[in-house]
Amino acid sequence: MGAFRALLLRDLKLAARIGGSGGMGLIFFLMIVTLIPFALGPDLNLLSRIGPAILWIAALLANLIGLDRLFQADEEDGSLDLLRSAPMPLELVVLAKVIAHWLTTGLPLAIATPFFGLLVALSPEAMASVTATLLVGTPALTFVGAIGAALTASLRRGGLILSILVLPFMIPTLIFGVSAANAALGGTVPFATPFLILIALSLVAAVIGTVGAAAALRMGE
Repeated sequence: MGAFRALLLRDLKLAARIGGSGGMGLIFFLMIVTLIPFALGPDLNLLSRIGPAILWIAALLANLIGLDRLFQADEEDGSLDLLRSAPMPLELVVLAKVIAHWLTTGLPLAIATPFFGLLVALSPEAMASVTATLLVGTPALTFVGAIGAALTASLRRGGLILSILVLPFMIPTLIFGVSAANAALGGTVPFATPFLILIALSLVAAVIGTVGAAAALRMGE
């Protein structure tokens, strides 16, 4: 566990030192949330009705920023070869790097949601529900993306291929994330039903993503 913590802190320090994808993700998130209201017009009722979907789509796309560098940077400087040969299981290496990526990308998006919710005329209840769903749903996006990042780690420009690979597998998380947010605003189903499914998707993605990404990295040796 000492090696796991050291790798986690290393990735967090690297992200803080060189900027990382967290700041770019927030800027991209803000751009999408800002542009869509301009396209739809000044209808506040329409904006508040589709606001959760806008925020979730923006978060999904912003989460893709930097995913291609999750393992690629270590592949380029040779660090990944050392991590493969380290005594620590490769699954723990993947888990540490994915958690660090989520802490610097997914978590800031969820925390910023109440502020960006003002741009789409969300009520305080809606902001709270979208924030809660993003907190438990963005890990699923990151773990699913980790498999694509591992598969494209050896490609110099694998960002586009990564997006094509992982976007279809992110759709269930998007569906239940938006459903849970809408259910909290008085939908036909209780909020707990899609919310618990969303938590289950994140837990399943954590297992499959960690094992799948580790297997893809081993194949790339």
